[in-house]
Amino acid sequence: MSERSAHWENVYATKGENEVSWFQDSPAISLDLIREANPNHDAAIVDIGGGASRLVDRLLGDGYRSIAVLDLSANALDAAKARIGAAAAKVDWIVADVTTWRPARSYDVWHDRAAFHFLTDPRDRAAYRQRLETAVHPGGAVIIGTFALNGPEKCSGLPVQRYDGKSLAAELGPVFELVTTRAEIHHTPWNSTQAFQFSRFWRRG
Repeated sequence: MSERSAHWENVYATKGENEVSWFQDSPAISLDLIREANPNHDAAIVDIGGGASRLVDRLLGDGYRSIAVLDLSANALDAAKARIGAAAAKVDWIVADVTTWRPARSYDVWHDRAAFHFLTDPRDRAAYRQRLETAVHPGGAVIIGTFALNGPEKCSGLPVQRYDGKSLAAELGPVFELVTTRAEIHHTPWNSTQAFQFSRFWRRG
């Protein structure tokens, strides 16, 4: 197990779903941006770093039939499966580090809320881009949420890389065209605030 995997396994083994700063009861902006991308209900959607997020619950509720959730932590995915119950059998659960993952298929929508901003090493970001380019169909949507430029410098004891839409677009490169960026002030379970930005991209052919 890598040091990165061990860190997140420990987080999810020792803390409940609503005991982590990134907990959201309703991932409203993520859902809005996915809906704006207008995928049909058979579209393949992957949630990168999805962990125990409730996005998968909402996507199932919206009627999407091809959903994958990838996370470093098996504990996080197990928590999501237990919460969802029998419907978990409809989801492809992937325990992997996105920087070393080998996608077995391609996707119409790539969603990432707060995984990419932990990649502070340029080599990890390059590896992420390579997977992104491999896994997303031309014409597909890429939605990435990160801490904004005025957001926290650390999360869960780890340093992060902060972005706005322009700097994130520069990081992803010319294959991905920036469509829209939204700001979000996230309220943690203990009622502190964190500045996020969410950007949606179109994958050029």
